[in-house]
Amino acid sequence: MEKVHKREADAPATITIKGILGLLMESIDESEGKKVISLGMGDPTAYSCFHTPQVAQDSVLHALQSHNFNGYAPTAGLPQTRRAVAKYLSRDLPYKLTSDDVFITSGCTQAIDVTLAMLARPGANILLPRPGFPIYELCAAFRHLEVRHFDLLPQKGWEVDLDALEALADHNTVAMVVINPGNPCGNVYSYRHLEKIAETAKKFRILVIADEVYGHLAFGRNPFVPMGVFGETVPVLTLGSLSKRWMVPGWRLGWFVTSDPCGMFREPKIVERIKKYFDVLGGPATFIQAAVPLILEQTEEVYFKRTNYLLKNSSDICCDRIKEIPCITCPRRPEGSMAVMVKLNLSLLEDISDDIDFCFKLAKEESVIILPGTAVGLKNWLRITFAVDPSSLEEALRRIKSFYQRHAKLV
Repeated sequence: MEKVHKREADAPATITIKGILGLLMESIDESEGKKVISLGMGDPTAYSCFHTPQVAQDSVLHALQSHNFNGYAPTAGLPQTRRAVAKYLSRDLPYKLTSDDVFITSGCTQAIDVTLAMLARPGANILLPRPGFPIYELCAAFRHLEVRHFDLLPQKGWEVDLDALEALADHNTVAMVVINPGNPCGNVYSYRHLEKIAETAKKFRILVIADEVYGHLAFGRNPFVPMGVFGETVPVLTLGSLSKRWMVPGWRLGWFVTSDPCGMFREPKIVERIKKYFDVLGGPATFIQAAVPLILEQTEEVYFKRTNYLLKNSSDICCDRIKEIPCITCPRRPEGSMAVMVKLNLSLLEDISDDIDFCFKLAKEESVIILPGTAVGLKNWLRITFAVDPSSLEEALRRIKSFYQRHAKLV
């Protein structure tokens, strides 16, 4: 069993989403003259229907023109930024966070790296979801942290296979990662399922890393519930950012938050370790940090509702058009985030060997980019990003249907 886990940890270490998407872009045949449509990257700013709120742009401009934020920020972040994030996250919690609980990072990716660096020690292992976000595997490999995967169950709305955790966790397990709303699956966990996760983590005496970069991007039956709600049951490290909810992934403004009302992370040695690690990091630009309080306080609810409406509409188009393509099936309509996992049926295709082959041939023939499931831990599945304007999404799926028809196995 141990050898299997180690192989799983090593294999994804060379895989990155950006790396695979870059190779797919290189394979496009420009002589075809087709406009490239990417359904591979979760960056909706490429499409005009998704835009940054005006208050965010104005706040950055005001901070920049004030000439007060051209110097270095404290390594943990500007005090007013930390206070603002604490206040923002506390809205949805049964307790209040303070600025001491918040550390500002260069996007959520740096928050992930910080977290795994804090947890790494000789012999330690971490439990990661499959499918999941491959940056965790990559960071774990750099930190010599063994990865053990638990499955997400498509037939149960991509819930965590809690029974399987029993065989994975041991005295060297330091944490489990929960991504909610889900990337790459588009799921949003119910209060009850998150409660069960917290109870399970408490049983194994491990903390929960709550990746909530898609926090509040929920448009289905389950409202978004932050994992920190269960901070009195189990210590939670909450990772998030402005990137997705405010449509500013290029601003690289994230946070690492100790959602822990019982105070485990307030032990002097732990606090000092976190502070010292942040001393060696470079955080986001100071003027971006300075804009955060106004952005969090003054963005109107109508902006968020519009974003969720657009995502719901795009996800419906995506799922409806997928029904017209026999070789791919969607086991569950997405209820949040910006992506959905679909299963590839190779038995219906004549000359496609696997999901990677499918994606490279699709890129070459149709100038459409989608992510092979292998990149996120599920072979012969595909991740489709639907945070795209409706006309481009319709055209991309029409091309995928044409691709299927050309490669369909003759009966």
